[in-house]
Amino acid sequence: MKYLLGLLVGCLFAAGWSAQAMAEVQTKLVEYSDGEVKLEGFVAWDPARTTSGAPGILVVHQWLGLTEYEQTRCRQLAELGYVAFALDIYGKGVRPANTQEAGKQAGVYKKDRQLYRRRLNLGLDQLKAQPGVAPGKLAAIGYCFGGTGALELARSGADVAGFVSFHGGLDAPTPADAQNIKGKVLICHGNDDPFVPVAEIDAMKASFNQAKVDWQMIYYSGAVHSFTQKMAGNDNSVGAAYNAKADMRSWSAMRAFFDELFAQK
Repeated sequence: MKYLLGLLVGCLFAAGWSAQAMAEVQTKLVEYSDGEVKLEGFVAWDPARTTSGAPGILVVHQWLGLTEYEQTRCRQLAELGYVAFALDIYGKGVRPANTQEAGKQAGVYKKDRQLYRRRLNLGLDQLKAQPGVAPGKLAAIGYCFGGTGALELARSGADVAGFVSFHGGLDAPTPADAQNIKGKVLICHGNDDPFVPVAEIDAMKASFNQAKVDWQMIYYSGAVHSFTQKMAGNDNSVGAAYNAKADMRSWSAMRAFFDELFAQK
């Protein structure tokens, strides 16, 4: 009888542990604001992996705004044990319908870096406020326009451990702001990207070196702009296209970077 009781208890314990280990990623929309401008972000987390506090990852969207793409990235990050928050730069419901509208919308923030930085830091505040985020364990990533944003957040002096730019713009209207960067930087760049001039890359390197930023830059051969995004198609001749190898390798590089940032002391 004792054996059967012990077996039953053991099975129940195992079932409970298994259910916890296999808990599904949870998501929700988060409304916040910049003055009178309503913003709507997206957060994903795995309840089974955040009970004792997990690193928080801020995701900055590409020029079409916060789409299913960023939501998928947040879910992937949550599966790795992070709390991931995709911020909203443009405003609730402001989602460009095509590249022409996207270019115009993104241009507003590229021309007004103070506005851009304010929206980025408001998103960071929302990430910090999410349940399960471990204090002091923060990183930011971004794609294209969002890659530019990740670096702008860094240059704003945000207290974040690391920043990752995937095929982002590297220009800085005020290069000296690199001295404000507190965290490490990883730049994942398509070697054949026609939208980021060599002079822009050289200027970024010079400003980062002058400020003694801990940075690294990985070039992916055969990759152009938007190499992590399947919706970009597969025609390199247009300057933006998906590259499966570069996508996989850059994601792996990000994971290794996070392992370094959040290693147990």
